[in-house]
Amino acid sequence: MISIEVRPMRESDVDLVYRVFDTCGIGKPMDYVRRCWEQNEAGERITLLAFDQGAFAGSLHLLHQSHYKYFVQNGIPEINDFNVVPALRKHGIGTALMDEVERIAFEQYGTVGIGVGLYRDYGSAQRLYAKRGYVPDGKGVMYCEQPVAPGSSVRVDDDLILYFTKDRPVQEDKRATF
Repeated sequence: MISIEVRPMRESDVDLVYRVFDTCGIGKPMDYVRRCWEQNEAGERITLLAFDQGAFAGSLHLLHQSHYKYFVQNGIPEINDFNVVPALRKHGIGTALMDEVERIAFEQYGTVGIGVGLYRDYGSAQRLYAKRGYVPDGKGVMYCEQPVAPGSSVRVDDDLILYFTKDRPVQEDKRATF
């Protein structure tokens, strides 16, 4: 039986996150990991960590204020920088992280957003978000947070993104009606 724990990042996790991601090829610079912790302390983001049987397995962030203009204008927080250790993928870790970040986001906001890259490396994420009920925000493809105009050329890299949103689920009224 898999035992997955999801909890907020602690200051003592900074070195662990850096070391594990560096070892498995995800490669987050130490200054980035430390800055994420500082932004947690400042209330700008929430970083959630997942542990599989006690071993660090992945993370994601909830940015209270996105860098994406449409989300900012509409008060939509953004799920950001979602990573699961490659050897531990397909074990429910990503689902556990998404369940918890959505729970947190929906307590404070009516809608949550997420961006996803458009090339093959993002295929699993694209499928996960669709299965979880995320829908495109209708603004089209963005490159470096700017709309891609029809007929233009852009580089297919991590900055070519389609943004999605998901609304808080409507709670069913379980009272009997007669």
